[in-house]
Amino acid sequence: MANTSARMLRLLSLLQTHRYWPGSELADRLEVSARTLRRDVDRLRELGYPVDAARGVAGGYQLQAGAAMPPLLLDDEEAVAIAVGLRSAAAGAVAGFEETSVRALAKVIQLLPPRLRRRIDALQAVTTPGVFGGGPVLDALTLTTLAMACRGEERLRFDYAPREGEAARRHVEPHRLVSLGRRWYLVAWDLDRGDWRSFRVDRLTAPEPTGARFRPRELPGGDPVEWLRSRMRTIPSRYDVSVVIQIDAATIRGFVGNWGRAEELPEGGCRLRMNVDDLGWPVMVLGVLAVPFTVESPDELRDLARRTGEALVRHTG
Repeated sequence: MANTSARMLRLLSLLQTHRYWPGSELADRLEVSARTLRRDVDRLRELGYPVDAARGVAGGYQLQAGAAMPPLLLDDEEAVAIAVGLRSAAAGAVAGFEETSVRALAKVIQLLPPRLRRRIDALQAVTTPGVFGGGPVLDALTLTTLAMACRGEERLRFDYAPREGEAARRHVEPHRLVSLGRRWYLVAWDLDRGDWRSFRVDRLTAPEPTGARFRPRELPGGDPVEWLRSRMRTIPSRYDVSVVIQIDAATIRGFVGNWGRAEELPEGGCRLRMNVDDLGWPVMVLGVLAVPFTVESPDELRDLARRTGEALVRHTG
């Protein structure tokens, strides 16, 4: 790392996991010599970060547990605004910023005093983000706990309710949080099953870091998003939706994102294909687009769209 500022931020990020880092491993992570590492640690101490050091062959560094961190250079209102904004972005209010927002939120919450955390929780409890998509509402503490375990390379235990079957306690090495479509997923190495698994975060409860560290394994293909997409393509959905809509395919693609496929038709309009477990999502898409359409399949979608339309007309004052 040639950029000193970037290297210092990376060093601080690693130390904030509060694990003990052997000097050689930390230097390898930062791609610097042991001497440069010592200088960087000294700079952090000058800035007020309490870093313990152990000398000798097995020497290393660790941020003091429970030590007061230097404060954020923000007043109370600014700190609350940033945390609430990050929560909204993590929920999908700003496309493309979900994963970055969760990582940033995890760091910000670590630095906030309890009184500000209570203010943020109270504000979040009485507000509803205007996020289009209808994804499940998630607990920000759960997301940040998972994010910190991924960043700190710390094993996790949690209760998980699968799509079918009974809930069970799982023991994993968390790799990455992925936001895909309207849901969050944890990609992790399942220690009990000896294989890579994905877990829907809205089905996950009581995550508990174990304190046990691990060396990250290499995910097949290297890209967590593509790996998750390939896994999801193998999972059968309950409904195969096909609808001819009198609108251009580009508009549909921009509207449904990765949750649908649109192809132009020679006679005009396009065909929208979706694989879903809940027909509420395609009905909402058709209703918001407000253009003529013909349901090809399934029959249940045609019936639900008709009932929904009749109910809207009936209850419109």
